[in-house]
Amino acid sequence: MQNMVVSDIFGKTEALEEFTSRFTTPTEIVDPYNGEFMQFQNEQAAYSYFSEQVTLVKYSDYLYERVQNATTAINLIGFSVGASAIWNISDRQHLGRVVSARGYYSSQIRHFLHIQPHFPINLIFPMSEQHFCVDEVMLALKDRDNVTIRQVPYLHGFMNTHSTNYNATGYKNELSSLRNM
Repeated sequence: MQNMVVSDIFGKTEALEEFTSRFTTPTEIVDPYNGEFMQFQNEQAAYSYFSEQVTLVKYSDYLYERVQNATTAINLIGFSVGASAIWNISDRQHLGRVVSARGYYSSQIRHFLHIQPHFPINLIFPMSEQHFCVDEVMLALKDRDNVTIRQVPYLHGFMNTHSTNYNATGYKNELSSLRNM
């Protein structure tokens, strides 16, 4: 068994490496920049670069390839666009090694509500999002097979120390929960 942590638009960071080091299960980082530390100045710079150079489609395809090449059972853990990439591949074939997934504050799921996941996925939504109504998305997904939903009293990015919405209490609580995956 191993964990694959699928990063947000910031990619591999020291904070994400610290996060993955807290697991007793072997854990690897999947990021959109092939392991390169990008060190973006701010969230807008990261978003612009990701949108222009990578895209969600390419990131999803890259994740799918990584999962297919895995040699052991996998838990997927994704943040923001990483959670969106997990969601996007969840209805594809040949993902039998995926045991479960957890996706945090994926804002792009709202564009892919037709997806029917082939593996159990737990979606954690923030209390609100700037560009859409979280309650509407949760309502659309609440009876979906293989999908469980939870809303937390934090904002998008609460698990990312680089985010202005980072919340130490939320981070600690979720890390404790993830260790039991």
